[in-house]
Amino acid sequence: MTGAPEIAELEAQEEHLTLPHFTYDDAWTLGTLLVELARARRAPVAIDIRRGGQQLFHAALPGSTPDNDAWIDRKRRVVERYGCSSLLVGSRFRAKGTTFEESSRLDPDRYAAHGGAFPIAVEGAGVIGTVVVSGLPQLEDHALVVEALERFKG
Repeated sequence: MTGAPEIAELEAQEEHLTLPHFTYDDAWTLGTLLVELARARRAPVAIDIRRGGQQLFHAALPGSTPDNDAWIDRKRRVVERYGCSSLLVGSRFRAKGTTFEESSRLDPDRYAAHGGAFPIAVEGAGVIGTVVVSGLPQLEDHALVVEALERFKG
């Protein structure tokens, strides 16, 4: 995969994008921001935001398919298990000369370490949820989430 951010850059993104709080209203604000960004680019994506086990926001834009929801679930499970972005998890496996699929010992039908799922971390609480985009190439899914979180955080 060419053009992927380095592990240190991905780790710095997560540290920088730790939020002071994350409420139900924040989920709506972040979700609608993602929808606006995706619509402006005519991106055929599905978007999902969860806190704990509760889905707080979901949208499917034109061109997205039920497969995008399956990818959302698989990428989200990686964030929930590892506590960091799905792209970072995949990158760490590749840095060790292997792949997530070969070495994680997790069912690839349930877990996917492909970019697009990002932890929602709150100061003093750690990871409390996830924001996921699916429908673009994985680096673009990841970049869209990061851009939205940057704008949301202000």
